[in-house]
Amino acid sequence: MADKNPQTRLDARYSAAEATATDWSEAEARLTGAELFWISTVRPDGRPHVTPLPAVWADGALHFCTGPEERKAKNVADNPHVVLTTGTSTWNKGYDLVVEGEAVRVTDEERLRELAAAWEAKYGSFWHFEVRDGAFHHGGGHAFVFSVAPGTVFGFGKGEPFSQTRWRFT
Repeated sequence: MADKNPQTRLDARYSAAEATATDWSEAEARLTGAELFWISTVRPDGRPHVTPLPAVWADGALHFCTGPEERKAKNVADNPHVVLTTGTSTWNKGYDLVVEGEAVRVTDEERLRELAAAWEAKYGSFWHFEVRDGAFHHGGGHAFVFSVAPGTVFGFGKGEPFSQTRWRFT
């Protein structure tokens, strides 16, 4: 679970003179509302792997799911360090967020039921999951669920004033 009051710092090197640090509550609201994230993991040979996915912000962490045979699940099994990004693909407007942390598998079925309900509430009935055997089940397949409590988050305000805020968690 993420610290409710992370250390917040505006990086003046990458911010306009009139920029101010973004409040963590605003970043959390953006993480909650974002529909698409990009996850970066590391393959066993050290090459990066990046793919889009939906994710849910709940209880101070981002949560994603993936089939156990998918590349990202295999990568996380070897190296739990991940980066999840979200934002807008524009240069001069919007806000981007980069979340760095370790992916930890969630297997507690009560917690998984809470997360399944959060997925469906956010993304609709297509994302309805049954929970059993420590995983999400949908159709003929199943997916592992991972929680990523942030270690560091970077926020990039685009457009005037440009800004870069860093939040560090304990």
